[in-house]
Amino acid sequence: MTAGMSRAQKRVLGALAVAASWSVVFVGAAQPAAADTQAKQWYLGAMQAEEMWKVTTGEGIKVAVIDTGVNSSTPSLQGQVLKGVDVTGEPGDETDDYHGHGTTMAELIAGTGKGGGLKGLAPGAKIIPVRMSDADLMKKRSTVFSDSADAIRAAADSDAQIISMSFGSEAREVSEHEAVEYAESKGKLFLSSVGNDGDGRNVRSYPGAYVEAVGVASADRDGKVSNYSSHSDAVDIASPGSDVPGWCDNSFKSYCDGDGGTSAATAIASASAALVWSLHPDWTANQVLNVLFDTAGRDWKKGETSKYLGHGLIRPSMNVLKGKGDPGDPDISPLTKERTTGAAESSKPEAAASASAQAAKNGAEGEKTVAAEETKSSGDKSQLGLILGVAAVVVVLGGVAYAVVRRRKAA
Repeated sequence: MTAGMSRAQKRVLGALAVAASWSVVFVGAAQPAAADTQAKQWYLGAMQAEEMWKVTTGEGIKVAVIDTGVNSSTPSLQGQVLKGVDVTGEPGDETDDYHGHGTTMAELIAGTGKGGGLKGLAPGAKIIPVRMSDADLMKKRSTVFSDSADAIRAAADSDAQIISMSFGSEAREVSEHEAVEYAESKGKLFLSSVGNDGDGRNVRSYPGAYVEAVGVASADRDGKVSNYSSHSDAVDIASPGSDVPGWCDNSFKSYCDGDGGTSAATAIASASAALVWSLHPDWTANQVLNVLFDTAGRDWKKGETSKYLGHGLIRPSMNVLKGKGDPGDPDISPLTKERTTGAAESSKPEAAASASAQAAKNGAEGEKTVAAEETKSSGDKSQLGLILGVAAVVVVLGGVAYAVVRRRKAA
């Protein structure tokens, strides 16, 4: 099941009450003017993308996108997509996107914006597509076999430093978990969506809920958790997801408005990691993640986590523009607090090996640790002003209404 783009219904749940001492920072950078689609990418201005791009665009970083395939011929992705892997066994290859979802994720990460397409937050990064099966494709084949474990291992064995997976299901599979552990052992930074069921049964979504994966939640323009975003101790960080446009379908004729959901949030978080890692190429995945956690925007005590926003809203500009963030121990995972292999040796072509030739760690499933009791405010949801930027106009909100976007199930 994809945690994907959809049209949305909106409802006002109440007033956003922010303490007088809390400042909401809106960055004054202008939104892209090249096309209506880019103008709708509100988070680029909020995250100070234009300013960060003067320092780094994510060059030198490769991101494996595990999804429905990536159409490398869209104007925004021409020259951005490297050789990838297809694990579906279906006709075509990894550049045949049978849904449109994977191409949207790739553009949100590394799109150049050419032709009025989506502009990626890390346009200097490159994409390695890994095509896997979604629920509809498995139904078409009359099978329930999931190839997610194969896809994760293929991504781990690629040259990618970052693995972005905007896919998930309720099924917790041993083989899939071992594949995530394998990716960690290869020094990869693995990010996955926590799911779009927060306004429903709020079930856990795997692989995002595995302790070794960075579980990404969705936030709206006000820096508040999107109400469809699944919430639990599996959430590690939040990223823009509400009101993010994407390709309507696999015809690639037009973009549609709506919610990118936790899918888009994961892609934007992955692009954020690419910006930081590009600036510090000698860091390990652990250090990049430590800095993203350390610099996340929050209105609760550092070290505590929210089951809605995790460590807070992702803010790569705090490191890229201000040099903030403690990278910490290069070999200790901020997720498990355990020692990992450190540097991503498989990012070197000569060190890459097939997944079948590697032994995966076999360990018991651990639950994500919440450092302290859930921080709550105003309606049992962590309230956080839009502080994705670092310097500009300061606005203090004191009781304005806000809209939370509801998800429509992806087709």
